[in-house]
Amino acid sequence: MTLTRRWILSRGAATAVAAVAGSAVLADRASALPAVDMELVLLAAELDPPKPDEGLTPNAYAHVLEVEKALSAKGFLSSSLVDGHYGTSTVSAYAAYQRSLGYTGINANGIPGPTSLTTLGTNRFTVSRAVSTGSTTDSYGGERVNTRTKNMLAKADSLLSWSITLSQGSYTSTNPSSAGTHDGGGVVDISVTNLTTTQRWQTVKALRTVGFAAWLRNPSQGDWPYHIHAAAVLDPDMAPTARDQIYDYYIGKNGLANHAADDTPSAYRMPFTWWEQYKRSL
Repeated sequence: MTLTRRWILSRGAATAVAAVAGSAVLADRASALPAVDMELVLLAAELDPPKPDEGLTPNAYAHVLEVEKALSAKGFLSSSLVDGHYGTSTVSAYAAYQRSLGYTGINANGIPGPTSLTTLGTNRFTVSRAVSTGSTTDSYGGERVNTRTKNMLAKADSLLSWSITLSQGSYTSTNPSSAGTHDGGGVVDISVTNLTTTQRWQTVKALRTVGFAAWLRNPSQGDWPYHIHAAAVLDPDMAPTARDQIYDYYIGKNGLANHAADDTPSAYRMPFTWWEQYKRSL
């Protein structure tokens, strides 16, 4: 057969048409997949495990359910536990899935990161509103934090006429009195030594405004000086004890072992929020 210019051009056109058609099919398939909102999955992963019952986190049920169905399909979660409640069984199942991907340490804590969640969703769901910590070796005022926490602190700092000074950063286990809350990401302690009482509470308010669970600690509560303890809501790297503090904050408690009522004056309390939601409100 003699290959003419017309034949070659016609074949090229046919190939191009087929490629376009194939792309359209793939796009249709992708659009047909459910979208899993990572923010809501992370919210459920922080609020559900400490609950005294199997209550569901508002608006998160459908998104958690897709994650659990995918974990079950891969053999990490019993089908009887696919219920939309991101409890301890789902945390353990997701941690096993993370380990199967080669993750270790804080990266296998049972809390979705954007990469593992996207991989889990292959041919099952897409991921919307992804939450990323960024670099885990960033710093703020010389103390180690991840990039997301750094950005949150910078914004809270900008709301004040004095500077936020950290006395302890994240990813550290050097302070036994912290009960492991600083072992992961998103948790910091802030020095208030040079601040007035009003400035201390205003700092708590600024931190809560941008998405931290934050409390002013005092010496009567433990073996520590006055300081502010803050945990970034929805941080994927957060240690389990810090995640439990998010639940305490959500229900109006103090984040300590006694789970007493939050003693923050009403003038300095803010509606529960997180960094990404706060940025959307600007």
